[in-house]
Amino acid sequence: MPAHFPDDDHGLGWFDGTHLYEHADPRQGRHMDWGTLIYNYGRTEVQNVLIANALFWLDQYHVDGLRVDAVASMLYLDYSREPGGWIPNRHGGRENLEAVAFLRRLNEVVYAQFPDTFTVAEDSTAWPGVSRPTNLGGLGFGFKWDMGWMHDTLRYLAQGMMARPHHHDDITFSMLYHDSENYVLPLSHDEVVHGKRSLHGRMPGDAWERMANLRLLYAWLFAHGGKKLLFMGGEFAQGREWNHDTALDWELLEDPAHKGIHDLLRDLNGLYRGSPSLYEGDCQPGGFAWIDCGDRFNSVLTLLRRASDPADFTVIAFNFTALPRHGYRIGVPRAGVYREALNTDSSHYGGRNLGNTGVARTETVPAHGFAQSLNLTLPPLAALFLRPEPAHHR
Repeated sequence: MPAHFPDDDHGLGWFDGTHLYEHADPRQGRHMDWGTLIYNYGRTEVQNVLIANALFWLDQYHVDGLRVDAVASMLYLDYSREPGGWIPNRHGGRENLEAVAFLRRLNEVVYAQFPDTFTVAEDSTAWPGVSRPTNLGGLGFGFKWDMGWMHDTLRYLAQGMMARPHHHDDITFSMLYHDSENYVLPLSHDEVVHGKRSLHGRMPGDAWERMANLRLLYAWLFAHGGKKLLFMGGEFAQGREWNHDTALDWELLEDPAHKGIHDLLRDLNGLYRGSPSLYEGDCQPGGFAWIDCGDRFNSVLTLLRRASDPADFTVIAFNFTALPRHGYRIGVPRAGVYREALNTDSSHYGGRNLGNTGVARTETVPAHGFAQSLNLTLPPLAALFLRPEPAHHR
């Protein structure tokens, strides 16, 4: 990884008795926090080694894509440094111009030689255009990790149900900046190690509520704009942290509650792949629209996902409390019958089978700026995905 340069004796550090691959000055050449070196990205031979390594993984191992870790540490010369502990660039600024040039070249070469793969930047800063093409001034990555979505969502779901109205902005804030990049929603290895607990272990409540909250988390992952990332073990609610020295706890699939999480993710994937409205606008303005994001009192969110075809849309409702909501009215774009394409409270997933008997019909009651609305039952700690039926099915 170009942001991490270990100083092991058998590595490239001090390779020929000189600082060949790294800067000699520790203000440029060493991460004090991590105890690692920093590549001298301005050297052509260093760029070639790093880019050749990337191409090797794509060519020989046929990986689908490449993630560049800790991009912020590459972009900023003062990353995690005290005043006076870094050397400005030739313009007197804090940007690492050589690292920027390297990242642009890396992405140009990767996409030129392997156009069916993708690159992802793990970057939590506001650097503009991380996932924009280099000819438009961007860094050229295909995607950028939405670290804010991950932190805000997990912080919100960690709250007890009574506290969630006071933290409502955590769950809605990500849509204020969503159109700025092509985002990936990362529930990655970083979130299930080093004492953070597993995703299942981070959910509040009793045993049933923890599973229900986890189902909500995965439904929010698939409902929100952006590509989806889930680390191993999350797909069946592993209870302990991930440990690279041991196998996953596959035996948990014999427990119906854990098997329910597995089956939910299977069905979410199937719904996502089969519904253009859920994926076409993942990284496009207009692909996501709130119906109502302001009902903090009930901790309910309602939204629309839209495809390029105006007739293709999905209505999604979230109830983030353990109280069922009966007679909950939401406006929808079109009159007719709406089918429950997925209900996370289904008994197939470990839920209690509360819902709308599979279908709901609009009423001519205006709501949320629409001429018609649905009168729904929202199950506790659950999400509903509703799809309008074609006219000939009504």
